[in-house]
Amino acid sequence: MRFSLPIGVISEKWRLVLLSFLMLFVELALIRWLGSVVLYLSYFTNFVLLGSFLGIGLGFLRAKARIDLFPWAGIALVLLVAFVRLFPVTVERQGSQLIYFGPVVRSALPMWVILPIIFLVVALVMSSIAQGVARTFASFEPLEAYRLDILGSLAGVVTFSALSFLGAPPLAWGIVVSVTFVVLYAPALRLIQIVAALGLVGLLARESFVAGDSWSPYYKVSLLPTTGGFVEINVNGVPHQIIEPLAQRRQLQPMYFLPYERVRSNPLRNVLIIGAGNGGDVAVALAEGAKHVDAVEIDPRIYQIGTQLEPDHPYQDPRVTVHIDDGRAFLQKTQNHYDLILLALPDSLVLVSGQSSLRLESYLFTLQALQAARAHLNPGGAFAMYNYYREDWLIARLAKTLQVTYGHAPCVDSFGGKFAIMMAGLTEGSIACPTLWQQPQNISDADAQPADDDHPFLYLRTRSIPPMYLITLSLILLVSLVLIRGAAGPLTLMRSYLDLF
Repeated sequence: MRFSLPIGVISEKWRLVLLSFLMLFVELALIRWLGSVVLYLSYFTNFVLLGSFLGIGLGFLRAKARIDLFPWAGIALVLLVAFVRLFPVTVERQGSQLIYFGPVVRSALPMWVILPIIFLVVALVMSSIAQGVARTFASFEPLEAYRLDILGSLAGVVTFSALSFLGAPPLAWGIVVSVTFVVLYAPALRLIQIVAALGLVGLLARESFVAGDSWSPYYKVSLLPTTGGFVEINVNGVPHQIIEPLAQRRQLQPMYFLPYERVRSNPLRNVLIIGAGNGGDVAVALAEGAKHVDAVEIDPRIYQIGTQLEPDHPYQDPRVTVHIDDGRAFLQKTQNHYDLILLALPDSLVLVSGQSSLRLESYLFTLQALQAARAHLNPGGAFAMYNYYREDWLIARLAKTLQVTYGHAPCVDSFGGKFAIMMAGLTEGSIACPTLWQQPQNISDADAQPADDDHPFLYLRTRSIPPMYLITLSLILLVSLVLIRGAAGPLTLMRSYLDLF
């Protein structure tokens, strides 16, 4: 059944602009949304990106194919969304070559089944949309086609970026995509296409109105009240932070107060906290006598939640100045100096899109970053950082980085679950430390080698590519060759394009 709609009367130029808009918007939406539902896929955004690139290439190769897949693109997209909602999954992690954070959660289907399906269906969706772009693209002179394509692509990127920074939920993305599909399918709009558009909006609407869920520019943020009287903040399904009263934190997690015990003679006139989160670490600093705190937090939604729910209201304290910024960027820009600089569990749990395996905090723990922090210390000042570091070699790497930065061994306090606090001062007398760090005999110098700005892979134990990546890339290459062979004919015809490969 088809419906004739007047909204289908759009020029070919606007059609190409809208198609290019749709292609880039859907690609970005899939990267962001799949990382929030398929746990730990946020660590492998290039998995979805490569599937998108493959699909776009196949779509253009099929520009003159007899069968046009574009009318079925919306249906393929809603089936992908339904499948992922039905079978959410985590990526299995084995060994200690590469560190990921968060729990392992079992899924209804094995990871090795679900992830290839996601890759192939992402490629199918993007191929279907790209074929629509390619067919329209071919009706223009090349430069005119590129101009319109670039305009549409930029509009898609800008629109999606604006929605992300506004904290818009998936429902907003679904409405944009569905409306664009309807406009492009008109005037020959089929009933099944209307059903697919409504289904996409319905599936994403159901997810968008879950109590306690909201969206930041980086994550899906979930608030989970617990029987213990505190609120757990999960991001993309991974436990991230806890909102609890200061008194409860002092009783149950006294290690967060230890840095201040190590610097009892420090006046704490000006304190910098990078990774301020919901404000719990800021509340500790104020309780321990900080006269002023610069609180740096990259995620505006996490800061808003802390402003609303943190029981001790640290962000409302006049002694606190909040900076919504990247920690490394703040260190590079600020002219202030501090008596104490603290890196407080700055785990991003997300990759920088388009930056391979770089996480948001990758440049915060390099040798150059810690040297930048040292340059902002007042005489007698101290630096501290703490986290659940998971592996002894990672603790050794960070301790070694502090040793190189400050010229003397740091103070390292380890607790259960691989939680560690590391401190160093401008002078050895700046902190009171009962036992200075010594490199364990079972940790090699290569394992303890500091990360630097030229190789900021803090969580990669050795300078190598983990086998998991090599196997995955090899399989993607194999699948790509098979699909390209089917769409474009013999691969020997592509010999002249090996430079593009």
